[in-house]
Amino acid sequence: MSDIRIGISGWRYGPWRKDFYPKGLPQDDELAFASRAVNSIEINGSFYSLQTPERYQGWRDDTPPGFVFAVKAPRYITHVRRLRDIEEPMANFFASGPLLLGKKLGPFLWQFPPNMKFDEARFSRFLELLPHSRKAARDCALGCAQRLRDNGSTDIKGNARLRHAVEIRNESFLCEAFIKLLRKHRVALVVADSAGKWPYVEDVTADFVYMRLHGDVELYSSGYTAQALRRWKQRIQHWSQGRQADDAQLVVPGPPPRRATRDVYCYFDNDQKVHAPYDARRLLQKLSLDHELMTEPGVVPEVAL
Repeated sequence: MSDIRIGISGWRYGPWRKDFYPKGLPQDDELAFASRAVNSIEINGSFYSLQTPERYQGWRDDTPPGFVFAVKAPRYITHVRRLRDIEEPMANFFASGPLLLGKKLGPFLWQFPPNMKFDEARFSRFLELLPHSRKAARDCALGCAQRLRDNGSTDIKGNARLRHAVEIRNESFLCEAFIKLLRKHRVALVVADSAGKWPYVEDVTADFVYMRLHGDVELYSSGYTAQALRRWKQRIQHWSQGRQADDAQLVVPGPPPRRATRDVYCYFDNDQKVHAPYDARRLLQKLSLDHELMTEPGVVPEVAL
């Protein structure tokens, strides 16, 4: 059976208070509330700055059993360094604590800026550096800065696999060489719906699919209609069964590498007008996954299909 995760990108937004979040809910309880309304959340604070082991442990403990986080990797690596001389910054990231999410750790998201073009040699080196297991991540973290050493950030046993996804925003990536690189390193290409602002492609390059839904008509602001959500439901069902839609928009024509199932992670990022949590709830309902949530009746606002 494939694992289907539908959630939101981030959870701390002022406009959500007294709307999605009930009046009087303390801000410190917002993650606990949101993690019982959806079955996955994308941590985006880690994109802007390194977090701490204590924060990752707190997020792990505030969420119910079976919950999964995606973790957005630092923009310092993708936007500032632009993948140049990133060995220590990458070590610092893995030494900052994401492994402490334990069983609740899902994929890592690496988002690239719109003005960054595809450089095959640079991206090949980047993909080679990505750790695909806890042990590899612990080994990577050994190269961290002195200030991050011996902070307990890698004190977790086991050698569970790690997953990575990349989100591109420049059309120069729409080439066979890039798709082949991703498939070689088992890294997912994000299916990013951005109201037409950035490239939209559906090439399957890993054993899972990662989706980011930024807005149906207006970037970050517009919600998804029932018809749009039905379309996403159908695509998720195709991907989860190891297939792809007949009208898939592809860089490299043809079916994806054969698999009986694929896990799917889908995050709504249309947060500005409080659409994201409601759209996520609706899609969970359409996929009949809402019954698996731990929310008691009446705790999370009802949404209409």
